[in-house]
Amino acid sequence: MKVYDGVAGFAEAEGDVLGTSDWLVIEQSRIDQFADATGDHQWIHVDPDRAADGPFGATIAHGFLTLSLLPPLLNQLYRVDNVTMAVNYGLEKVRFVAPVRVDSRIRLSAKVLSVKALEGAVQATFESTFEVEGSEKPAAVVQSVVRYVA
Repeated sequence: MKVYDGVAGFAEAEGDVLGTSDWLVIEQSRIDQFADATGDHQWIHVDPDRAADGPFGATIAHGFLTLSLLPPLLNQLYRVDNVTMAVNYGLEKVRFVAPVRVDSRIRLSAKVLSVKALEGAVQATFESTFEVEGSEKPAAVVQSVVRYVA
């Protein structure tokens, strides 16, 4: 894990490769809980019998479920100490490239694309890639923006 000391330390992070998270298994229970939380009960996510005959051969995770795992997986890769708060500021670009089939293992790799100094804060843009074990294509590629306040 990379550790940065405050906004001044993180201001120098531009271009840093943060590494790769641990693998995380995407189980049907997680998919079902996400469906319940969001109201998205499309059969490709929650009906294993029907999905077995569908285009992916099994249920798949919602793209937004994969995206929701960005903060906890990024938290495995780095932290910024001595700040009052971090705020997810937004997303620049999100692409869901390949499905995440139930019981697949995913992990995240990330790098710091840019860091912009603000008054009493820094704002960083990250590029993160969700890898699916055994897949040539990533599940998703995301450019996200986080702001750290001194």
